[in-house]
Amino acid sequence: MDGSPSSYAALRWAFGYAGLVGGVVEAIHVWDTPSDVGWTGPAIDPEYDLEQARERFAGELRGVFGEEHPAGLEEHLVEGDPSEVLIRASEGAEILVVGSRGRGGFARAMLGSVSQRCAQHAACPVVVVRKEHGQDPSR
Repeated sequence: MDGSPSSYAALRWAFGYAGLVGGVVEAIHVWDTPSDVGWTGPAIDPEYDLEQARERFAGELRGVFGEEHPAGLEEHLVEGDPSEVLIRASEGAEILVVGSRGRGGFARAMLGSVSQRCAQHAACPVVVVRKEHGQDPSR
């Protein structure tokens, strides 16, 4: 989850799919601490950054499910590079579901795409969900 509409749609899609196959959904929120270190040390207190990430993740889950914590949801808050974390998480998974922010052309070529890297390197099949196509697979 990265707070984007497509990540919300991906989580909804994953829950629909899990319901069809009797699976569990592992929602993963990855945050990357900036590595800017000046003469006075790190620019950000790592504990503060962890707390911000935890609050952001909780807010994203509320954005999808409201105040109710659904059965079959496992939450993982991980620091690191998003594509690397998701590729590691794909090992042993039946399927990896990711959102697509919809960057095209030049931006994708210059910045790279988490969903694109996952599709190329994941250890399992990958479903990339766009915001407008984030329909529940049971419908």
